[in-house]
Amino acid sequence: MTPPGTPAQAPERPPENPSATAAPPKGRPAQRTRQVRELGVLLAVAVLITATWLHNPGFLSAQGVRDLFLGATVLSVLAVGQAMVLITRNVDLSVGSVMGLSAFGTGILFVTFPGLPVPVAMLCGVAIGAVCGLLNGALVTTVQVPALVVTLGTLYAFRGINHWWADGGQVNAHDMPAAFLALGRVSLLGVPLPAAVAIATVVVVGLYLAHYRSGRELYAIGSNADAARLSGIPAGRRVLTAFAVNGALAGLAGVLFAARYGTVDSTVGTGMELQVVAAAVVGGVAIAGGVGTVYGAAVGAVLMTTITAALPIWQINQFWHQAVVGALILAAIGLDRLLALRTARKLGGGGARGA
Repeated sequence: MTPPGTPAQAPERPPENPSATAAPPKGRPAQRTRQVRELGVLLAVAVLITATWLHNPGFLSAQGVRDLFLGATVLSVLAVGQAMVLITRNVDLSVGSVMGLSAFGTGILFVTFPGLPVPVAMLCGVAIGAVCGLLNGALVTTVQVPALVVTLGTLYAFRGINHWWADGGQVNAHDMPAAFLALGRVSLLGVPLPAAVAIATVVVVGLYLAHYRSGRELYAIGSNADAARLSGIPAGRRVLTAFAVNGALAGLAGVLFAARYGTVDSTVGTGMELQVVAAAVVGGVAIAGGVGTVYGAAVGAVLMTTITAALPIWQINQFWHQAVVGALILAAIGLDRLLALRTARKLGGGGARGA
């Protein structure tokens, strides 16, 4: 008991958690480095477009700008989904096959069910992709097989299903309703509708990853999956969700492809998987997981498509396109390593000074 006349002492405050107070500053150097990386890719896009325009002013004509927008649409949507998977320290090599399966599935629905409402067919195309993504995610999370092996297998499996389904045939523009094909031609405030859909996709997924707990947990899983599980994060469920969303976005890309080109067969999307991974990595999404944004992945996709469009204008052999893409991937991986070492030195120096 406190003797009379003695002022009551305030209860002792529990010691502060040093890791909690130190956590915010630790993320800032990495975040600034990542922003500089993404701005660097954006600057490369601007320099390439400007140089090509000076070489050939027709490159930025009204039709040229429209072609640039449309050219980046499909790859940007695929890169956004791939970024979510890469952030969890996984990879999906089947996105090209999923896109092709969804594109053909959307087209064949119009042939099989004439008069089918366009929104229903589009949703079915997205659903095909989501089912494929769920299958990939279930195999990765339940069978505990590396994603690289699983999705390499499903790449061929989905492509085989598409070949069996198509049976050597194709769906042509006259088999699809005019309202569906118009989606690839109309514009919204001067922006082609497919490009507007891609931009909206990037923004929505970017906001989800940045501001929602389940989105931030994907970064925790990619940084250290065991620590994430110990902290109560449902890692398996989050990885499954990332694969499902990636599949759905691949399905959306297939629908946009069918609406733009009007002709689909079993070869749609062949080889797209490497372009998608390259776009995400060049845009700053680390193969090692836990780092990157969908904005950077989208900018990487724009850079890739701009290179593809610019090479013929510079009269450079298309063979060099693959060489340039390979060089960009190697440069991006090397830069990621350098930035990681630099950030680690900064954090180590800050910790030493704080001690």
